[in-house]
Amino acid sequence: MKFVKPPGLKEGDTVAVLSPSRGLPSRYPQVYELGLRNLEAKFGLEVKEFPTAREDKDVLYNNPGMRAEDVNAAFRDKAVNGVIASIGGDESIRILPYLDPKIIRANPKVLVGFSDITTLTTYVNQLGLVTFNGPMIMAGFSQIDSLPTAFTEHIRQILFGSEPPYEYATFDFYSEGYPEWAEEENLGRVNPPKMISGWNWLQDGSLVRGELFGGCADVLEWLKGTEFWPRSDFWQGKILFLETSEEVPGPLRVKRWLRNYGIQGVFEKIGGILFGRARGYTDAQKSELDEAIVSVVAGEFGKPELPVVTNMDFGHTDPQFIMPLGARAEIDSKNRRFRLLESPVE
Repeated sequence: MKFVKPPGLKEGDTVAVLSPSRGLPSRYPQVYELGLRNLEAKFGLEVKEFPTAREDKDVLYNNPGMRAEDVNAAFRDKAVNGVIASIGGDESIRILPYLDPKIIRANPKVLVGFSDITTLTTYVNQLGLVTFNGPMIMAGFSQIDSLPTAFTEHIRQILFGSEPPYEYATFDFYSEGYPEWAEEENLGRVNPPKMISGWNWLQDGSLVRGELFGGCADVLEWLKGTEFWPRSDFWQGKILFLETSEEVPGPLRVKRWLRNYGIQGVFEKIGGILFGRARGYTDAQKSELDEAIVSVVAGEFGKPELPVVTNMDFGHTDPQFIMPLGARAEIDSKNRRFRLLESPVE
């Protein structure tokens, strides 16, 4: 499959903001509105709020078709250049049957979100478009002034475009979650910063190149066995990236999830595996997770040569890498380097 890249964003462009998952903007409008202001001030973007953006969370829950129609409308709208989710949740899979693949496929646009939005980025990617696993309005953009300036530049280079190759570099620190949103003094803040220990290169394979695919591991589990899960031949040559949610699924659960990929034959087809930093894990749990990954990939499925890197800067900690599904990337185990080989936008 040849993936179609969306046009890159530029100052003055309009981005659609909507709530395809949970309706938290209605509960924490101050957090949501700060994210909108940061989009405008930091990146020069115009915001167009779609009906679901501030809709009541119960109304959204009871109307998956309404949420899907906002997605369809945003892709249909010729004045819209990008689509950014307000926040995640846990049941956006319910909107997928209501999406219009013809409209979406015919109108490539920058689509950004993570966590539960993995359902949407996967769906659109399976239509043949590049999509982006990355920050959302209330989780990432709202807190941008509390994060390293390199994060702002990273967003610009990935979504607005830059000359390839683009090499990913770890940030100065990371944070897990946010202080209570209901307290006014916490607006735009993140929890206390933590030292970054670097990436863990568990299996040193040869230099590999392939198209990225992945997202929140918890959410991808819900897609398995449905019509929205990638076909067997899709996996050939891909680089799989996975990260775990704030619900902190333990190493044993992740091990079982990986076993499912193995039995599907995925490890025989892909070029490598990347894992985001596991939020909420102790150091002991992180070590246990690394051991579990190797025990499945190398031990159970006989792929000790498959490059595996863990503790990377994407997923449910801030700041996070934007990972473009469908863009060609390279894992260089010898030089401890991960980079994009092409711009993910036109």
